[in-house]
Amino acid sequence: MKISQIATHRASIGVRPEMAIKGSRGHHRISPFLIVRVDTDAGVSGVGEATTMPVWSGETAATAEAIIHEILAPLLIGHDPADIESIDRAMDRAVNHNWFTKAAIEMACWDIQGRAAGRPVYELLGGPCRSRTIPSRFSMAAYDPETAAAKAVERVGWGFTTIKIKVGTDPREDVARVRAVREAVGPDIALVIDANCGWDADTAIDCCRQLEDCRLSLVEQPTPDGDYTSLARVRRSIEPPVMADDMCFNRIHALELLRHEACDVISVYPGKNGGIRKSAEIVRLAAEHGVACSIGSNLEWDVATAAMGHLVIGLENMQVERFPGDILGPWYHQQRIVTQPLVIEQASCTIPELPGLGVEVDWDKLASLS
Repeated sequence: MKISQIATHRASIGVRPEMAIKGSRGHHRISPFLIVRVDTDAGVSGVGEATTMPVWSGETAATAEAIIHEILAPLLIGHDPADIESIDRAMDRAVNHNWFTKAAIEMACWDIQGRAAGRPVYELLGGPCRSRTIPSRFSMAAYDPETAAAKAVERVGWGFTTIKIKVGTDPREDVARVRAVREAVGPDIALVIDANCGWDADTAIDCCRQLEDCRLSLVEQPTPDGDYTSLARVRRSIEPPVMADDMCFNRIHALELLRHEACDVISVYPGKNGGIRKSAEIVRLAAEHGVACSIGSNLEWDVATAAMGHLVIGLENMQVERFPGDILGPWYHQQRIVTQPLVIEQASCTIPELPGLGVEVDWDKLASLS
């Protein structure tokens, strides 16, 4: 079986106003997606998704589409879609970084493999290691304290037992926001804070110490991208476990985190890491060093969310039971583009027990949104 064609479809989809995200990197109101279809000479096709955001990875749907059509598609025609390591090497030699762009092609190749074998992708990864219904936390914007408290209470009413609060803005406002949420939801709801690289080490340590009585469950990415020493200092100085996210795109980044003993948890997901195989490589490496992994998010649509779910189900070290991740992206958006949307309810997402990624794109609906 050989790759015969790679096609792309762009769509910009609004986030539901009540779900709009605001953090240290700004607002997220529109999601620019690129859906990729990889066809083969055997008549089996697979689908992938590039969930682009320039402030996060430097990519847009337009750059992803251009790179695929001008560089990657001509390079990969004739390749065996089952030889994903070879495909990864070819893409990495041709284009530096552009993780989400490469991931869209890579996850489509996994989809092809699963469809051809009649097996879900999580089985190809070695699973299932856990239930197909995956618990999730709710990620909440950096609202003013009163709004944050009210929305947190509402989200708890929806069934969420872990609330992630965006910080990394003004430290005094950050502390006031977290305190307001803790007072509103009571002592039994787990609280996570996420600075998205918005603090330096001293600010992170000071804020976390001020919030000791709020009993934080996790402190996510408190320090700037690339500063492994500062992240390690924060980890040594505070009680809650520390998660690395924005500074871990590839295996080298993961190695640096491990060498510095900089974190307790690494956030991975296929888009950010350049594909399912590369995410799995980081997860297994972290397991060798006794470091947990969980699933992160860039507000994916159903295709990339399915890829995330298969990674969670397929690998034991995706410890979402201890550290719930973000796997609710389609629910944040105003429109869905698969014929049978993933079931997202009661603070969880259920991955179907179907071959490949288990999702079928409604191509007519997608065309109407392009």
